[in-house]
Amino acid sequence: MALKGFPVAVTISVAGNLAASAEEATMYCSACGHALAPGQPVCPQCGRPMAVAPPPMPGFQFELAAYAGKMRALSTVWFIYGGLSIVLGIISLAFADAFFHGRFNYWTHGPFPPFWFGPAVLHLAWTMLIMRAGLALMAGWGLMERASWGRIVAIIAAIVNLIKFPFGTALGIWTLVMLVGYRNATLYDQLPEG
Repeated sequence: MALKGFPVAVTISVAGNLAASAEEATMYCSACGHALAPGQPVCPQCGRPMAVAPPPMPGFQFELAAYAGKMRALSTVWFIYGGLSIVLGIISLAFADAFFHGRFNYWTHGPFPPFWFGPAVLHLAWTMLIMRAGLALMAGWGLMERASWGRIVAIIAAIVNLIKFPFGTALGIWTLVMLVGYRNATLYDQLPEG
């Protein structure tokens, strides 16, 4: 039953099968019931316009191209995050080193008392900085090259950086949303390398 005032064509299969191909289907006008030829824009009997076929849904290639663009953006952000981690880490550790070695005598009112664990803490902080920034840069490189190992490294880097609020947390969540799951794994595997 067709609604009055809406340009709708009713399709009935010749063989009675709803999944019949376009060659087997006959179109009928929804106003007067007159048989229509395939592709006919208006009914020749009553002049009612027929509904335009909906545009086809974007295919897998469209989705893959959109995913590739998102991977480029994600890898660029990992490069920026790794570079900023190195620069800001070097600056903060240089200030910490100067503070622990008494180079801020004016602000500390005399030399800072020596600690036996001070150099060990600074060495640990340098090691953590190099590992975290290196992991971020490796994640960016792996995603940029679309290497098979890049997805795994990026997921590990995302989990490690979740505790670095707010930017590390945001980047970690974005990375996990883009890379974890069957659909994302399938899309990532379909991306061409390099």
